[in-house]
Amino acid sequence: MTRFTRRGTFGLATLPLLARPALAKVSKNGARPGPYLIGADISWVPEDEAAGARYFVDGVQKDPILILRDAGFNAIRLRIFVDPAKGYSRREPDKGWAGLAQTVKLGKRVRDAGMGLVLSFHYSDTWADPEHQGVPAAWAGYDLPALAKAVEAHTHDVLVAMRAGGAPVDMAVIGNETSFGMLWPHGRVKLSTSTGNPVTDANHAKVGEVGGFDGFAALLRAGIAGARRAEPGVAIQVHNHLGRHWPIVREWTDALIARQVDFDVVGFSCYQQRAQGDWATTFSEYVKRYPDKGLLVAEYSSRKRYINDLVHALPGKHGWGSFIWEPIRHQEAIFDQDGHNAGEGAKPDLISQGLNGAEAPGGLASQQPVAPKPEPTGPMGHGGDYVANKLLDLYPQMAKDYR
Repeated sequence: MTRFTRRGTFGLATLPLLARPALAKVSKNGARPGPYLIGADISWVPEDEAAGARYFVDGVQKDPILILRDAGFNAIRLRIFVDPAKGYSRREPDKGWAGLAQTVKLGKRVRDAGMGLVLSFHYSDTWADPEHQGVPAAWAGYDLPALAKAVEAHTHDVLVAMRAGGAPVDMAVIGNETSFGMLWPHGRVKLSTSTGNPVTDANHAKVGEVGGFDGFAALLRAGIAGARRAEPGVAIQVHNHLGRHWPIVREWTDALIARQVDFDVVGFSCYQQRAQGDWATTFSEYVKRYPDKGLLVAEYSSRKRYINDLVHALPGKHGWGSFIWEPIRHQEAIFDQDGHNAGEGAKPDLISQGLNGAEAPGGLASQQPVAPKPEPTGPMGHGGDYVANKLLDLYPQMAKDYR
């Protein structure tokens, strides 16, 4: 058993590190295939390091991946765009942030640290999320069958390249936050139920002709086929951003299962609830209705211990784990800069307390456009010194408690 030492609220303690999860041994009873996943998405690290970021714990500069590992994290999720030079990384096209070359390098660092690796496919050149599922430039004009072929080939080729580069993937996420489908309009979904978030509801009120669940499922099946052709034992995750909304989750999952979308685990984003207990309701109802599926929290920020306790306590080990999203500098970050939280701090727990932008990225499509800002210059990343704060100390205790 690998062991580590961590100074923090537990004193000079020696705690067991959760072993790298054996995700290649997925069963069909929905139970997690290895240790509970304490994970993080840290895809911003390479661009921040290029901008001069340094990371410290207990006064010692250290690789941020090792800081997380030594605090009890055992898995890392990375995101990948199709051609970020034409989208997300347009400002620094030669860097290709979150493109294949950068992701292979970062993934190898993760594997060299002995951690599990999860790869989230954004089938777009930039962010794919509840408000954006844009077709990559290279696939412009494709009909649904052509898009399905492109999805299968891209997924396969990326996973083959990851393995060749020393970064084999344990779990593939086929589309990011695809509550409303992917590769719009061919794979866009119209839901029959209000989300309860006025921003999201307004943006999806009138979307015209779309492919619906038939088109969406065809694309998911293609991605899954490509993933399993490249990595036969890879765990397959689908991702819904409304972990708080059981009726929508049920409608969405029922539709996918009815269309033979064969996945192993669902991932939920859990940034905000409409009422206390929403996440708990979704989690408990999900594992009852779908006993052969696993469940994890794919993204969260605040309420760290609460969310993990909910997932870990699910019966039959149906709760696989959680992945905090960009914890170094997003929302309630586990690092500080200049004596202050490196993110924006904790966000409202309930919609009535104010909307969390992570649930509806980009705001209302109907709002008047703001005056354009000057084009940013300089590196895309955020440099500076990042110092681990007391929030990181929650994780060694979770690693100990969830053994």
